Amino acid sequence: MNKKWEVKKIHELFKQPFLNLMYQAQTVHRNHFDPHEIQISTLLSIKTGLCPEDCKYCAQSSRYKTNIKNEKLLDTEKVLKEAEKAKNLGSNRFCMGAAWKKPKDRDMPYLLNIIKKIKNMGMETCMTLGSINKNQAIQLADAGLDFYNHNLDTSPKMYKKIITTRKYQDRLDTLNIIRKSGIKVCSGGILGLGEKNIDRAELLAQLANLNPPPESIPINMLVKIKGTPMENNHVINTFDFIKTIAVTRIVIPKSYIRLSAGREAMNKNMQAMCFMAGANSIFYGCKLLTKNNNTEKEDIELFKMLDLYPKKHVINHDEKDIKIFNKNKKYYNAI
Repeated sequence: MNKKWEVKKIHELFKQPFLNLMYQAQTVHRNHFDPHEIQISTLLSIKTGLCPEDCKYCAQSSRYKTNIKNEKLLDTEKVLKEAEKAKNLGSNRFCMGAAWKKPKDRDMPYLLNIIKKIKNMGMETCMTLGSINKNQAIQLADAGLDFYNHNLDTSPKMYKKIITTRKYQDRLDTLNIIRKSGIKVCSGGILGLGEKNIDRAELLAQLANLNPPPESIPINMLVKIKGTPMENNHVINTFDFIKTIAVTRIVIPKSYIRLSAGREAMNKNMQAMCFMAGANSIFYGCKLLTKNNNTEKEDIELFKMLDLYPKKHVINHDEKDIKIFNKNKKYYNAI
């Protein structure tokens, strides 16, 4: 049974002096992880746009005019080529997202086939498909799906202001179905929706008090999409974002914390502080669903500066001018 966290106690962590909080988070992090190791995932949109949900931050909602290109389910071979590319670039987990409220049973054979084929490549698999029922979860688990992503996004109170087509309890019910199927849980939130620290504390209490907590926790920084109701939101303060990473590490010490959407807008110093605060996972590759991400070259250079190395296997890259992590030849080979 994991430790029960009260919202009040988590909120008090946010009030700590920044450097004290960073020290505590880094100490907790080192008690559970190698501070130089980073878990690397790649995310691909396998079905884009025309989602019936009304999430006010999302480019893929059919409710908003965001000028994204709608795409039906990708051909299996194209998905597998992208997975192979991701593996060659160093990712050990391939994540696939479909803009659905929930998948239909007719889509399951396609999904199960892709999971099995990517597993045969030696990669972990993750999917985010909206709500799933018990039978679908069992099928995904039997196919070998490692993780299922279903974000809580924010606090229960704040959630009502950003989504009306789904209830918070619906999200929690889906996470329960996923957990009972034996699939590992990936669930986190978005910062910059207009929430306050109390909302962040309430979100983290929800995640920390799941039994067990999610093994993977993506922390997203809002990417303001033109055409969505949140296109003019204020940018979250850099130190507030970093403090949220630190508090997440303290209250959920054994989970991987992933810098997810919005990383393109983070300079190297901010990302380094996030790693210091306890983040130890990133999405790797030039695109996250519909939005740009840092390039592989930029990430390789950052990893080299910080002496970080990827979990499980060495990153390779096609560009000859990049010498990969040559400061630590125990873990890296130059091309």
